[in-house]
Amino acid sequence: MKGKRTHVLAAALLLMLWGMATTGWAQRSTVDETEVEINGITRKGQRILIQLDSKLVEKAWSNYLRDKSGGSVKGPSILPTAKAQALKGVYTVEKAQIDTITKNPMRIMSKVEGTQEGTMVWWTFDMGNAYLSKANTTKEWERSEAMLQQFARSVYIQDVQQQIADAEKVLQNSQTEAERVVKQATDIQDKIAKNQQKKQELEAALVANAKELEQLNRDVENNLKQQEAAKQEVENMRKAVEIVKAKMQKIN
Repeated sequence: MKGKRTHVLAAALLLMLWGMATTGWAQRSTVDETEVEINGITRKGQRILIQLDSKLVEKAWSNYLRDKSGGSVKGPSILPTAKAQALKGVYTVEKAQIDTITKNPMRIMSKVEGTQEGTMVWWTFDMGNAYLSKANTTKEWERSEAMLQQFARSVYIQDVQQQIADAEKVLQNSQTEAERVVKQATDIQDKIAKNQQKKQELEAALVANAKELEQLNRDVENNLKQQEAAKQEVENMRKAVEIVKAKMQKIN
């Protein structure tokens, strides 16, 4: 059963890997302009949907922002209320420097959220003199769109690499299980051979035992005959002694 479960898991992982390669990448280029509310303020920004687990995407996004912006990533954000409610999935970067988008420092606001369509990654920029807009900041829009697509590709690649690693582990387990089964078969054959050898030895011992028993029975019969002969010899000697004694009496 263990070996069967291992093979089934390997097949399932390979199917998942194939599915991700064919369906996940179909989503990588979809970037659109969407309004999102953060801290009570609605802003326009870029959104991309990624068909992966939101926890995985959120962690990757936090690292991506840190690596690309050169700033300090803060998140989740905290609302300035008495309850200090945390905004899950909201990340901001103050004085971010991304030269591929603009030479000027900017404030990045972003949000990662799981939806029915997939995991949404949204971001926008406060560039001091303008906010990110498809109509008003065309160059910045195209450059940031390319970065968002790059992020999606990197997350898909990371996910596929993890699936490959998982599949390789299952493959290794399958190979180990196959080697165990082969060794088990060899051990069973060795035990059969030893059992047959032991059976032959026991059969030979039984034959020898039977022969020994026959000889012992013959020895018993011979011993009985020898006992009779010894008794007869004793009787003959007794008679001979009586005869000698009788002669001695006649002489006296």
